[in-house]
Amino acid sequence: MTARAQIGVTGLAVMGRNLARNFARHGYTVAVHNRSYAKTQSLVEEAGHEGDFVPSESMADFVASLERPRKVVIMVKAGAATDAVIDELLPLLSEGDIVVDAGNAHFPDTIRREEALRARGLHFVGTGVSGGEEGALLGPSIMPGGTRESYESLGPILEAISAKVDGTPCCTYVGPNGAGHFVKMVHNGIEYADMQLIAEAYDLLKQGLGASAAEIGQIFAEWNSGDLESFLIEITADVLQHVDAETGSAFVDIVLDQAEQKGTGRWTVQNGLDLGVPITGIAEATFARALSGSVPQREAGRAALPAHTQSWDVGADDASRARFVEDVRLALYASKVVAYSQGFDQIAAASAENGWDIDRGAMARIWRGGCIIRARFLNRITEAYERDANLPLLLADEYFTNAVGNGLAAWRRVVAGAAQNGVPTPAFSSSLAYYDGVRAERLPAALIQAQRDFFGAHTYRRTDRDGTFHTQWSADRTEQEA
Repeated sequence: MTARAQIGVTGLAVMGRNLARNFARHGYTVAVHNRSYAKTQSLVEEAGHEGDFVPSESMADFVASLERPRKVVIMVKAGAATDAVIDELLPLLSEGDIVVDAGNAHFPDTIRREEALRARGLHFVGTGVSGGEEGALLGPSIMPGGTRESYESLGPILEAISAKVDGTPCCTYVGPNGAGHFVKMVHNGIEYADMQLIAEAYDLLKQGLGASAAEIGQIFAEWNSGDLESFLIEITADVLQHVDAETGSAFVDIVLDQAEQKGTGRWTVQNGLDLGVPITGIAEATFARALSGSVPQREAGRAALPAHTQSWDVGADDASRARFVEDVRLALYASKVVAYSQGFDQIAAASAENGWDIDRGAMARIWRGGCIIRARFLNRITEAYERDANLPLLLADEYFTNAVGNGLAAWRRVVAGAAQNGVPTPAFSSSLAYYDGVRAERLPAALIQAQRDFFGAHTYRRTDRDGTFHTQWSADRTEQEA
């Protein structure tokens, strides 16, 4: 077979299929392959008019159809399936070829694979791709890791097919080995928090106003024209105003209230614990999904647990209701800022631990378009890191300090009202608690450390002099330097 394809895609489920079409639409000759040749044929039959495809039935023919250095994009299920495709590819590749894993791989797997392929003279590029099936076709946000050398060859192609904001591609080199998939993981963790916060805002408006789904959808549509403008707010307005064709009820009211997850949120929380980074908003969002699926526990709780709630009265007049809506909007914005701030802290911590040198401002910039968490205020985050690339806390940037501060009273009213009226707001509440914790002059952690020294001789440090100390609690309680 004549080698004429500039890039290849193996794995032609919806995401792989659309990514291949995106490459072809941008003028690249695309080699395509799937374990089931029927999928390869259907792609060429249905989308052949969009560009130049080179279909192959065997992996050997697929690799042979690629120009050197070969660029192979793997779009199969993360885990064992990815390893199986890599194992099939390896004997067919040559030194300098580039293997791109564009699935949702766990970044430790990417680190392992990159090391193994590098030992064979190959480049392995773990690449986060966000935007869903529509983004894959029309322009996603792309987060490639790997070597800088591989990006010099691969980067222009990925930048060409990525989303563009103000003419800037939503794609950039992230860092070595697992950096790209790590950043995509954190992106998904922030997405979990964002979605949970929006769901809590919907529930607050429903409980506080007694409003219908359609009415709340209209509120979200109005919010989408301001600071909260984002893809998730936009689709929320659409979902809430959708009517179920079969029942005539609001669509959201006939959907079972059990949210599922594929694991990236859980990975993010586990890594946050490993790094010691408090990503409380992401964690609570992940646990909220787990709680929603805890059917036996929820059934037992509904049957046995008292509420002792107050009667929620936000006021019947238009002005009172409008004030409540504005309070929820401000609380939502402040909580979203906390979630992003925590996510960027996690990226900074992992970058330092792994030597990745990730540019957080660049990550905010490539998330402005194509991806699920694209939002207007990512421009503000980009600007914050342009002002100070080593910003220790996003919330401490003057813009965000003022923006969150302006909504602080509303945030407190919303969280207090939710608690008094029995409306669960784990993400709103934990975000406010984090805000108060990170700004506190002194935390009760001093007592915890004293307790640890009492029962386990874990030592402590003092506020008035340097050194590490232990008190002889079971003896005469004298202090000694450890």
